[in-house]
Amino acid sequence: MTVSSPRRSATRQRLYQAAVTLFAEQGVSATSVEQIAERAGVAKGTVYYNFSSKTELFEALLRDGIEPLTAALRRSVGTAPGGALAALEGMTDAGLAFVAEHPDLVRLLVAEQWRSSRPWHPTLVAVRRQVAGVVRGVLEDGVKSGELRADLDVELTSGALVGMVVLGALDWQTFHPERRPAEVRRALSVVLRGQLAAAPGRHEDGRHEDGRNEGGRDEDGRR
Repeated sequence: MTVSSPRRSATRQRLYQAAVTLFAEQGVSATSVEQIAERAGVAKGTVYYNFSSKTELFEALLRDGIEPLTAALRRSVGTAPGGALAALEGMTDAGLAFVAEHPDLVRLLVAEQWRSSRPWHPTLVAVRRQVAGVVRGVLEDGVKSGELRADLDVELTSGALVGMVVLGALDWQTFHPERRPAEVRRALSVVLRGQLAAAPGRHEDGRHEDGRNEGGRDEDGRR
């Protein structure tokens, strides 16, 4: 039986669901393989048949769990009506939907990303780069086209935007569950459009077409 067989894939999904629930409830370190097997309704040996250790299970959970988000982000970019800001807003929708569907997994990712001594930290870094990389590509295209501000640090901004959407979605799920997704999306969109877009009529050196600079003064210092 191969890893891709329907039966084994279904078993791995049961183990993933059991593991992420337990990890979210009591932490990764406090969760045993026996508990995961019991929660999944399988024998302990079934866990080890699919994964050599709890660490390998968690790393596979991270990779397989985040792949749907990466795919959704790429689809949203491909179907956006045009422009970097529209693509970013589409990715915001995809991110909010993912967090709403997988809150335990996302909370786990947020909690574990700061623990750099964990054996699975390199995998966490890799999946984070995978997600942020999709955002970075859109930012780079937006800067090149002139839609986004020319001084944008795309590397840092891509990570910041991922964090903004993830934490904004978790805040929504935890503290404002009565709010509609469209309201959350609108709030995040204000930040996107207010901070990233290039100001109309502004040159790359910060001067406007009328010769005035950021402070509203002309070359002689007059307002």
